[in-house]
Parts: sequence; C-alpha cells; structure tokens
Amino acid sequence: MKKEMKLTHLDEKGMPKMVDVSQKADTVRIASAHAKVSMSKEAFNLAVSKGGKKGDVFGTAKIAGIMAAKKTSELIPLCHPLNIEDCDISFEPDEKESWVIIKSTVKISGKTGVEMESLTAASIAALTIYDMLKAVDKSIEISEIYLVRKEGGKSGLYKRNAKTRT
Repeated sequence: MKKEMKLTHLDEKGMPKMVDVSQKADTVRIASAHAKVSMSKEAFNLAVSKGGKKGDVFGTAKIAGIMAAKKTSELIPLCHPLNIEDCDISFEPDEKESWVIIKSTVKISGKTGVEMESLTAASIAALTIYDMLKAVDKSIEISEIYLVRKEGGKSGLYKRNAKTRT
C-alpha cells in the first residue's frame, strides 16, 4: 500500500505550523541548489571583467547569497532559524551563451535540512547579479532555480534527475 503524502507545514485543521523537530537527532545536512542568469553580451562582459558600475559583480553576489542563507528563516515564514556552518557559492560563466550558472551549497549539523537556505542563497545571488547589471541590461533573465542535491536526515540522499525531475 502506498504511503499517504501530507504537507508537513499544516496541522490537522489545515492551518500553517512550524514542524516540531525537537525529537530529531542532530545529523550533518547538506543541500546544493542551482540558478541560471542569462544576459546580454555587454552585461556578461562587464560581469566577468569586474567592470560593472557597482564593482565586482560575482564577489558582491557571493556575499549576498551567503547572507541570504543565514537569514532564510526571516524570509520564509515557517523555516527554522539555523546555525549555518558552511555556505559556498560558485559561478560558472558561459561566454558563448552569455549566462552564468550559480551553485550554492549549505551545510549544518542539526535537526532539519538546509534546502531552503541553499535555494535562497542561489536566488539572492542571482537577484544581486541582476541588481549590479540592470543599468546595462534590464532584460536579464533569472531561471532554473532548483534543488540539485540534499543529504542527511530521515529521508537521506536526494539527487535531482534532470530527465524525470525526481
């Protein structure tokens, strides 16, 4: 018999609630997320040459993403405040396509996962790139924000399969 799926952030009356993690054991939890930022050649060239009007685009976006990971519980109402132990954000520019792939990885030892923190970090890093370059290109597009991988906790390892989205 198939296990009935239910939303964990709703109580028996269907009202929002924070998940009670008090009985869970601390385990190492890691989550990685992805975001894509597409832009004009002019904006791309400024970003990779650190010549934007506002300075080092990727350096600023990295700091913004790390800050966002640490503040996720202030932005997403039912997220637990977490003591982030590590957060790394990398940028993979593709000159031919004028896009940048952002990868964020967040790690803690705790009772709940860091998927939302990693997704928030990638999203805010992408938005920061937009902010830094919008004077040159207002048509910058942010897309493909998704969880790549998560490990730890009761549900164990999850790896995104691009073909099946599972």
